[in-house]
Amino acid sequence: MPAKPSTRTRGGAAKKSSGAQDTKSARTRGRILDAAAKVLSTKGYAGMRLGDVATEAEIQPPAIYYYFDSREHLVEEVMWVGLAQMRAHLTEALEAAADLDPMERIMVAVEAHLRHELELSDYATASIRNAAQIPDSIRERADRETVQYGEVWRGLVRAAIDEGQVNPDLDPYVAQMLALGALNWAAEWWSPRRGSLDSVVAMAQAFVRNGLAPQD
Repeated sequence: MPAKPSTRTRGGAAKKSSGAQDTKSARTRGRILDAAAKVLSTKGYAGMRLGDVATEAEIQPPAIYYYFDSREHLVEEVMWVGLAQMRAHLTEALEAAADLDPMERIMVAVEAHLRHELELSDYATASIRNAAQIPDSIRERADRETVQYGEVWRGLVRAAIDEGQVNPDLDPYVAQMLALGALNWAAEWWSPRRGSLDSVVAMAQAFVRNGLAPQD
């Protein structure tokens, strides 16, 4: 999966003669989204300025309003893209691990989540770090994606419970939320200076496995 996810373009069917212009427009829109994801992932919702986005995208600030009605519209799109692409990345990783047992599939999910969050996508980092900051007026699509992402994890935990691989004393929902909370928090503290991502993934997998597994 590319480091910067592709995004949807505006509008309906275009006239054939305007194809080149539409392609250029789509590229510019994508560049604005990429820039906004980078700024939002580092400066947060409160600190994101359209001037910073324009500088990163190498355009003039007024050009942003041709593609997005407002700053909030741009933030809403970045948040949605981050979560939708994160779910797609997780689903793809799990499809490739279909033959593994339930606990090993959870380990695959841990790695997919961390790598996409910390290494592959500014969009994912932006959506995770700003989930609690954006106003209710622009969070509907992002919230729907969050629910669907949680349902994927819920299915993984249920399958592990059915195989006796999860401590029966645990509340499955609480266990899932604690695991995801720990994985998401890595966006706040991890940097390459704190060690390799491989080591973080391995430690997170051990943390989740030992936390879920039945106790002897």
